[in-house]
Formats: sequence, C-alpha cells, structure tokens
Amino acid sequence: MRKTLAIFIKEFKSFFYSPLAYVIIAIFTLITGYLFYNVLSWFVEQSFMLAMQAQQYRQAPPKMNLNLHLIRGYFGTLAFISLFILPTITMRLFAEEKKQGTLELLYTSPITEIQVVLGKYLAGLALYVVLLIPTMFFMALLFIYGNPEFLPVLSGYIGLILLSSTFISLGLFISTLTENQIIAAIGGFALSLLLWIIGWGATFAGGTLKPVLEYLSILVHFEDFAQGVIDSTHVAYYLIFTFFGLYLSLKSIESVKWRT
Repeated sequence: MRKTLAIFIKEFKSFFYSPLAYVIIAIFTLITGYLFYNVLSWFVEQSFMLAMQAQQYRQAPPKMNLNLHLIRGYFGTLAFISLFILPTITMRLFAEEKKQGTLELLYTSPITEIQVVLGKYLAGLALYVVLLIPTMFFMALLFIYGNPEFLPVLSGYIGLILLSSTFISLGLFISTLTENQIIAAIGGFALSLLLWIIGWGATFAGGTLKPVLEYLSILVHFEDFAQGVIDSTHVAYYLIFTFFGLYLSLKSIESVKWRT
C-alpha cells in the first residue's frame, strides 16, 4: 500500500509540473461555469415568466422543480464534457514514460506491476476530483439562494466519479499500448465514446440484443444517478468495467516487461 501511495503522489504531482493540468482545470472550469450560468439564467427566466402568467390570471405561481429542470441536466452536461476531458488526463500516464524510457526503471525497481497501475489510476482519478471542485461551488450557490434536494446532488457526483473511474481505467489501458500521447488520447476517447453511444443501437435492435446494448451503455447507467437514484446494478456496472480496464492495463505492462 505504501508503494502504491508513493506512485500515486509522484504521478499526481507530475500533472502540475507541466502546464497541462492547469490548462485542463481552466478549460473545464470555464466551460462548466459558462454552462451553469446559462442553465441558471434559463431557469430564472422561466420561473419569472410563469410567475407573470400566474399573476395575470390571478393564480398561485407554479413552482419549477430545481432538481428536475436544472441539476439533472447540468450533471448530464458534466458527464458529456468529461467524455472529452478525461482522455487528456490518461494519455500521459504510461505513454509519456514509454517515450522517455523511464518505464524500464519502474520494471527494475522493487515495485509490482499492480502497484504501478493502481498508483497511476488513482492519480488520474484524483485529478478529475480536483476538476469537480469548482462545480461544487456552483452547487453551493443553489443551496444558498435556493432550496434544492441534497440527495440528487450527492448521487450526481457519485455517478460522475464512477463514470470517470471507468473512462480512466480504459484510457489507462490505451496509454500502455503506445508511446504517443496523441494516439493514447484518441484511442481513449474512441473507446469511451463507444460505451457512450452503444446504447443508441438498442433503439433499432430487437430480441436479446436490445437489453445487452442497453446494459453496455454507460449513459443509461448514469441517468439514474442524475435523478438521485443510487442503484447497486449501476454501481456494479461501473466497478466491473473499471476492474476490467485495470486488468487489461496490468496484463499489457506485464507483457511489455516479459518482452524486455
């Protein structure tokens, strides 16, 4: 555990040795902040219009559901943006060390392959949690000036972390296959995108294929989290794919070590 923690600290710090982490954080914060402002502005405008209409007809103004009309859609937007951001985090985890030739040093050090994989994986996941911190301040504004339900917000963040965990483990595997970071980013994005859109085929499929495609869709499993529902089936789905990605990563670096 101590060696895994050492790898984690080393990898997490290395993100901030270059401008990459700062650029990713800035871009993610600007995009999510802009979208939050637009969604909140739309919500306030719609609430004002409904209040004016109710006043015109001398009726009580209907209340718009903050969780339904704002929070749920915002978490869906965060998941979509993460689809593009996460490959830029995972692309360097192994590819950079392979290009620089420092990966062989890890192979000859008293560290097991699983410790290397877990350390790098946790570093990527920790950086994503850092990306989410500004969005938590946005959510805090809703609790200060509004009255949203807490559970959908909590489950939404749990869903985002589980979703990112899957994307990071798969991106980590792609990063073990190449020393080119651009190829690693494109490969990680392509694999993540496949899980994102595979559920669309369920609309046109029939028989036993339809439920299979629906289960494989990473988006279908996220929707309940955005609605405040934490289902063990969805949690199991993300954990299975996360462990699968880590297993592939482990076997990939073991094969490289065996060849060298």
